[in-house]
Amino acid sequence: MGDLVKRLAVLGSTGSIGQQTLDVVRALPRRFSIVGLAAGKNIALLAEQIKEFKPEFVCYSPVGNGDDGAPAHLADKKCKFLPLEDIACHPRVDTVVIAISGKAGLSPTLAAIKAGKNIALANKESIVMAGEIITGEAERSGAQILPIDSEHSAIWQCLNGEKQKAARIILTASGGPFRNYSLAQLQEVTLAQALRHPSWQMGRKVTIDSATLMNKGLEVIEAHCLFNMPFESISVIIHPQSVIHSMVEFIDGSIKAQLSYPDMRIPIQYALSYPDRLPNPRLPRIDWSLINNLNFESPDFELFPCLRLAIEAGRKGGTCPAVLCAADEEAVALFLAQRIRFVDIAALIERTLEQHQVIANPALEEIMAADAWAREKIYQLVSRDKC
Repeated sequence: MGDLVKRLAVLGSTGSIGQQTLDVVRALPRRFSIVGLAAGKNIALLAEQIKEFKPEFVCYSPVGNGDDGAPAHLADKKCKFLPLEDIACHPRVDTVVIAISGKAGLSPTLAAIKAGKNIALANKESIVMAGEIITGEAERSGAQILPIDSEHSAIWQCLNGEKQKAARIILTASGGPFRNYSLAQLQEVTLAQALRHPSWQMGRKVTIDSATLMNKGLEVIEAHCLFNMPFESISVIIHPQSVIHSMVEFIDGSIKAQLSYPDMRIPIQYALSYPDRLPNPRLPRIDWSLINNLNFESPDFELFPCLRLAIEAGRKGGTCPAVLCAADEEAVALFLAQRIRFVDIAALIERTLEQHQVIANPALEEIMAADAWAREKIYQLVSRDKC
């Protein structure tokens, strides 16, 4: 295939981002090859992916299992079974796509960065939890962090070629399915309604985070870490059409924006192909004749307190962002299991943050301890409320 082929490891290959990454690889087989796949769910789909892409290395480790060996369903596949971290830092891998959600993405992200790999990063929790540690390790190893999130990809693209630091970052948000709801209506939100995102096709957890606007709050913290931008210079604007993916303002008042059809394969491909842009006829284009207007409005922090909680946690720093991530992950899991209401997600996270004793400048072990504490605290609060 030649020297231009990038060898990819896709960690989280059966999830939404992982599957869309493989769609990009299917469209551009002369530019990308799959040497590693990893999944923690959907063994049937993983088996199909192994058959199609013939990776050299595979990891199948259901959450909480800890077993990185070959399960019986995959025992006949001609590939080597390795732990996540070993695939992430393997010499045969050029770029690691971190498409795992939650804290499970932190360990392989650090392993890949320490090995100096290019990281196509879709796991925002790892940056939110341990941003200073990750960016510090990247500086030492020379690893590149290539953001996949559409918002951070947009900012990255707007900053490319600029010699002076940006004055302000403007993150856009669709507003989710409930942006026009009243507080009374939010009290009655069902799981099916919350999973019906108006613009994007995403996994269940990210879809709920988008509905609560927690996703946007996590992105504020991520932008702070990735682009070394103070929180007071990062703002959020609701943009329901999801055509402008974010904007950057410069010291002269000029604003650059990145626009495209709302399809995650576009920022995924940019991260994989960087510094090149590649033609891909499978990617959708905007039909401007169908767009009558682009609307913008300020977010409602009272109706969507998760956005406020995330920004406050980011400003406090230390172990606060790790507690925020862990509490959100557990609260969303409870909502997905229909054990709590939609509005309870923010309430539980806020109560957990209020009871946390913040540790400034934490080591990785202290971050993981804060994560574990927050998860336990969420279930204590839920059990207490039901007594």
